[in-house]
Amino acid sequence: MRLIAVHLPDRILDDIQQLVENGLYPNRSEAIRIAIRDLLKRELWDQNMFQKEKISEVVGQ
Repeated sequence: MRLIAVHLPDRILDDIQQLVENGLYPNRSEAIRIAIRDLLKRELWDQNMFQKEKISEVVGQ
């Protein structure tokens, strides 16, 4: 895993910390990793799956 530095507004950091304090995530890094994974899944990975299914329908596979 690689380390990156990200600047976040105080409000977002406070909200992420609140999620950690509420016990939803073990730490801020994990909360951010999961948020990024969910974004990629929604915006990129699921869309690619949909495109592959559409192509399969067109070519009859």
